[in-house]
Amino acid sequence: MATHKHKSKTYQQMLPQSAALEAVVISPTHVGDKSQQTAGAVHCRGERMGESPSRYHLATGEAESVTAPSIFVLAKSKNPLMPCHPARARELIENGKAVIYRHTPFVIRLTARTEGNVQPIQLKLDPGAKTTGISVVATATASNKLDKVARHIEMSHRKENVKKRMAQRKAFRRRRRTENLRCRKARFLNRGKKGSIAPSIRSTLDQTRGWITRLRRWAPITSIVIETAKFDAQKIQNPEISGVEYQQGTLVGFEVKEYLLDKWCRKCAYCGDKNTPLEVEHIVPKSKGGSDRVSNLTLACTPCNLDKGSKNVADFLAGKPARLKAILATAKKPLASCATMNILKPRLVQMAHDTKLPVITATGGMTKFNRKQFGIPKTHALDAAFCGPMDSTLTGWNQPILKITATGRGSYQRTRTDKFGFPRLRLPRTKSVRGFQTGDLVSTPKGTGRIATRSSGYFALTTVDGGKATINHANCRLLQRADGYQYQKPNISQQAAGFLPYR
Repeated sequence: MATHKHKSKTYQQMLPQSAALEAVVISPTHVGDKSQQTAGAVHCRGERMGESPSRYHLATGEAESVTAPSIFVLAKSKNPLMPCHPARARELIENGKAVIYRHTPFVIRLTARTEGNVQPIQLKLDPGAKTTGISVVATATASNKLDKVARHIEMSHRKENVKKRMAQRKAFRRRRRTENLRCRKARFLNRGKKGSIAPSIRSTLDQTRGWITRLRRWAPITSIVIETAKFDAQKIQNPEISGVEYQQGTLVGFEVKEYLLDKWCRKCAYCGDKNTPLEVEHIVPKSKGGSDRVSNLTLACTPCNLDKGSKNVADFLAGKPARLKAILATAKKPLASCATMNILKPRLVQMAHDTKLPVITATGGMTKFNRKQFGIPKTHALDAAFCGPMDSTLTGWNQPILKITATGRGSYQRTRTDKFGFPRLRLPRTKSVRGFQTGDLVSTPKGTGRIATRSSGYFALTTVDGGKATINHANCRLLQRADGYQYQKPNISQQAAGFLPYR
């Protein structure tokens, strides 16, 4: 609960975006008769506004609860229908008119109806290198002149994990070749076809494509809105760059080592010693995703280089905050995410066109303008909800976000290794144990959560509250098969529906 004061009134409300929504309540002054509108409504520009579009209402003097996310609904034939309120979904299930189709995100299927009236629904995307915001928005119609957010989703990608696995596989293969063990011969003409992308970026694209396909199965999507922007990497490094300087890189007139000596004043970045041999050092270790760009390189004496090893620079200089601040200020901003987005966004737009749905592209500036105009805080999901042109009132934006993390579907590798690549333990040849697989969501007497299977039949259980336990397979009731994603705890719409085992 959070408390905000305005003109001697105290407003209490739940904050759906945790601390991100602190101190954003704006009193509905200057609105006249419209001051009693629904909490969470955002008045967007358009002919129906009639007032200055610089306000939204989170409170009207009384306590307001978080808007419940809508429940996806399928017809008997599994065609998507309009999402409904959790209370309506609970009523349909209790009366036997619907059955549970999927646990998370929650989807129900009607047992009698095969069709129904639907209104246009937009699927809005705010792509990111690490996290993608997704928002399902029912757009305004002649009978309903409001846009309403049905569902917020934030998806965390596994790009860094894929990159780490690829580097690990490369190291394993190199070792097997040098030790003259059974191995795959090295290839030199496998650089891929024109237009191919790195596996880490391809995984992000595939995950986004997968969720577009899923949401189209659960909701009657009629159009797709994608925020697009091209990042100028040289502008990010040097805002004053212009003219011929674009054709000259950072190292023009230098070699790498000479450039670093000049940049770091010919002294160790960590201890400041000048009278010692200096070595090239990675600020972000390569083992943790650091690149060979000069923005990630510094100079260090041999003792400091050995002491730092593969530690994060923040951990290594935990007792020297001033020096850490100076190093981070001297080093340039990493551009890996900018490069990823420049590669990813055109392919996302092409992928959206492949769905044969109308595609609307919008700039990040328009998204920021929409949010700033109404004082909305920044999150990935809210960026998605406010991207693109907005000509009507938006409601339901202040609802919990379903956060999902891509975890993958396991590994073909049946042997776990230590950090040197030597066998540590062996896994069963089959992934299924007593009808369960690692990652399945189950209900047990010890709580609801995900399991890690064991050959003995006693599984490791991680509950939605973060607790750890061991459970026999006979006491597990399957709720949902592992689908390569981990979902946040808890799902508010499921709790509001009242028929799920979350506590």
